[in-house]
This record gives sequence, structure tokens and C-alpha cells, in this order.
Amino acid sequence: MPGPTGRVLTLLELLQSGGTRTVAELADRLGVEGRTVRRYVDQLLDLEVPVESVRGRYGGYRLAPGYRLPPLMLSDDEALAVLLGLVAGRRAGLTPEHTASETASAKIRRVLPKHTARRLDALLESLDFTDRPGEAATPDTGVLLTVTDAVRHRRPVSIRYTDRDGRGSERTLHPYGVVAHSGRWYVTGRDAGIGEDRTFRLDRVADARTLPGTFEAPAGPAPAQRLLSGFATAEYRHEVTVRIQGTPEQIRARLPAGIATLEECEPPTGTDGRWLRVELRAERLEWLPATLASLDRPFVIERPDELRDRVTAFAARLASFARST
Repeated sequence: MPGPTGRVLTLLELLQSGGTRTVAELADRLGVEGRTVRRYVDQLLDLEVPVESVRGRYGGYRLAPGYRLPPLMLSDDEALAVLLGLVAGRRAGLTPEHTASETASAKIRRVLPKHTARRLDALLESLDFTDRPGEAATPDTGVLLTVTDAVRHRRPVSIRYTDRDGRGSERTLHPYGVVAHSGRWYVTGRDAGIGEDRTFRLDRVADARTLPGTFEAPAGPAPAQRLLSGFATAEYRHEVTVRIQGTPEQIRARLPAGIATLEECEPPTGTDGRWLRVELRAERLEWLPATLASLDRPFVIERPDELRDRVTAFAARLASFARST
């Protein structure tokens, strides 16, 4: 049976799990009487842990938001979940600052019991990933928090942005949402200067300031869908249109929404079944013949002619490989 100090820490852990805990419930979990629970609560209050007393039929105790974070009490499962989340987020490029995830991991591991720390170290050392670590293109934490607060409260923001060609500009943005995609952070919204929807990479935003006023978010696609649609229709060197026989699920397996748009179309003469017109834009065409072949579906190239030539050459090359001994 733990001593009084251990039971006070257990009480804190129970309260940190959220919600209101009745005195009877806490007394049962701690193996003490109700008046002892109240004495332990007083000890937490003496340590400036913000515990609130809730009156009424379903009353009891709960943690209130305090001016500082109370000591964290993590179980083995909770510590593992936090550390794995930090590792995965760092690899995927989703932690705003690399050093922040490193120092957070170090703090958690430093206060863990030795047996728990050894078990977690063994897991993390033996863990491997099939994907490559994400590129370091993380946004400034202050920029990210300013923009997300503006999204929540529908406030315009002024941003200093540098595009992919290195040109800097000042923009006034009505932000609809923040999206994490392929190891980068983006904000979608209306560029008030040109009156059009735009997507900006947050790691290219040098400064963000909240402006007076509010705006109404438009109805329509969610921010993630706006982002993917913007990628699929962005200006590139080649505009490609291909009709493919198959279902959206079959085509999306190789041409996701961030690359291509789909729409129903009439089947080519002499064919039947379901056909979809696939439109995409690409800076280079070298990857498309192999991608179309991997679909293993009948297709008709509408444009450009260069893609048709590349597919023919790709097919001939595969046939020569098959004939070789």
C-alpha cells in the first residue's frame, strides 16, 4: 500500500485524466475515507495545483485551468503514446520545430521510472519505418499559432510571404484552415488583395499579424479538399487529359486527389463499362507511362501527343525486355 505522498500523487493522476471525480470514487480508488480525500485535495491546493470543488448531486473534484502546468503523471501506456507521437511527428515533418520535439522527449524520458524508461528505450531503438524521414520544412511556431488562432476566430491576418521563386510580398489573408500534407504545413484562404482563394506554405511565411475585424467563412469544400484541388489544378508545363475505364477507387490508387481530377465521361466508340476523364498538370511526363501501366486499365490519351509517344516507347521497351534472354 503506498504511503500518503504516493496517494496524493495518485489523486493528481486521477484528476488529470479529466472530468469530475466524486469523493466516493476517489476514496475507493485510493483506499481511504472521504475526509482523507479532502485532506489530500488540500495538500494539492497548498502546492498550487488548481483543484476545483464541484457541488451538487454529481459533484466532486476536478482540475481547473491553472496559470502553470501541474506536474504530469503519465502511465506506461500514456508515456509510450506521447513519445511515439513525437517520433512519428518529427519524421513526418509535422512538429513545428525539430528542437521542441527533441527537448520534450528528453524531459519525459528523464522523469520516467527506470524500468519504464528502459522498456521504452528498447522499443524506440528497435523501431524502424518503411518511409523516409520528412524534409525539414517546418513553420515558425509563432506564425503557426497566430494563423490557427485567426482561423478559429475568423480574423484576417497580414503575412509576409516568399514564393518558390524567392519573391517576397505582403498579403492580407482570410484563413479558412490549416492543413498538414506530405510533411509540410499549409494555410488555405482568400487573398483579400486579389479576391481569390489561395494556398500558402507556412514555412515560407516570415511573419503573421492578426488584423482588426472578422470575416465569414464560405460554404463549400473543407480546407484539405481545397488544398488537394489546388494542387491538382496548379499551373505546370503540361496539361494532360486521359480517359480511363474503371472506378474512382481504382484510379485514385495511383492518381490521388492531390494530383488529378476525375469526372464521368462517355466511353470511347466500341467500348462499354464505366469511363472517367482524368485531368492533371505536370512539369514532366516521364513518370506517367509507368503510372498508367500500373493501373492495368484500358485508357485513351486525349492530350498531349508527347505523352502518347512516350507511352508507345515505354510499351516497346517493356516488350523488348520480355523478349530478352
